[in-house]
Amino acid sequence: MALKPAETFLTGILEGFYGRTWAFETRLAYAGYLAQAGLNTCLYCPKGDPFLRKQWQRHWPPDEWRHLLELASAYRREGIYWGVGLSPFALYRQYGRVEREQLRRKIGQLGQLDAPLLAILFDDMPGDLDGLACRQAEIVADVVSWLPGVRVLVCPTYYSFDPVLEKFFGKMPAAYWPQLGRELPPGVDIFWTGNRVCSESITQTDIERICAELGRPVLLWDNYPVNDGAVRSNFLYLDKLQHREALPRSLLSGHLCNPMNQGLLSLPAITGLADLYQMTTQPDDWVQQLVGEATWTQLQTDRRAFAELGLSGMGEGRCRDLAGQYRALPGPAAREVADWLLGKYRFDPACLTD
Repeated sequence: MALKPAETFLTGILEGFYGRTWAFETRLAYAGYLAQAGLNTCLYCPKGDPFLRKQWQRHWPPDEWRHLLELASAYRREGIYWGVGLSPFALYRQYGRVEREQLRRKIGQLGQLDAPLLAILFDDMPGDLDGLACRQAEIVADVVSWLPGVRVLVCPTYYSFDPVLEKFFGKMPAAYWPQLGRELPPGVDIFWTGNRVCSESITQTDIERICAELGRPVLLWDNYPVNDGAVRSNFLYLDKLQHREALPRSLLSGHLCNPMNQGLLSLPAITGLADLYQMTTQPDDWVQQLVGEATWTQLQTDRRAFAELGLSGMGEGRCRDLAGQYRALPGPAAREVADWLLGKYRFDPACLTD
């Protein structure tokens, strides 16, 4: 039976980070992890997948496409709403007959996944363009018409009140948010990260402000515990999600967390999302069992240093010694820690332009 998420409050994750992507096995395992946590949603949109972003017009090679088909099937079996986030890079700058046909072809391919969700992501692209909201709404309206029955999510180019977005992507057009909210088709969700790209806290007052601009509820794209940037890749965030309020459905249509490049190590943070919405019925130690007893115990000793000092604050010698300790522990979570300590997840600025 096909999943029908149209009226569902979405809770879960979106793999929306830059840099080193998750292994296929990690993505597959997350279908079970999310079900255990009582969460209901997973969106596949890593910035490192070129067939979602700069090369979006191209189809995936056979093995990668098979993996996506397997993921769609696995999440369907677990009762988790799964979908893909497509970032048709700067398509709104020229959306004529040729470009529209390219998009229609791509959407047709994505329709073969039989996924209940599809996101169109305009984030992290130049946005200083007259008529930006109208053009983006036109693109999304086409997608909605081509995939009836699929819940469509949209990330605006300006997805936060954070001034850093205008610094990097140009001045936001006047009345961008009211126009976008007015012209997008009814039922389309709009992502929002809070007052900052990476918000320390999110309150009802914060969300009321953007809902008033858009004239509709928002879907939280929560950039915790993500650690993909030049600064944040220096840290591991192992605390539960906190400093958030469970908000009324009149303001919020869902809440998705962007995890770290380290999949298993993201689980402790994500349990905080389940706690916020009182989703999980699992015993408190279920994540501890997945991470592994020995690794979990060691992390309790090191977690403050990982979150507050980071790689640079601990220094090469201490990182090297700690990496040796974690490499001696069993399981993939310990390997994630060791690889991070050895700099294998270090941020590469080239990931922003490839």
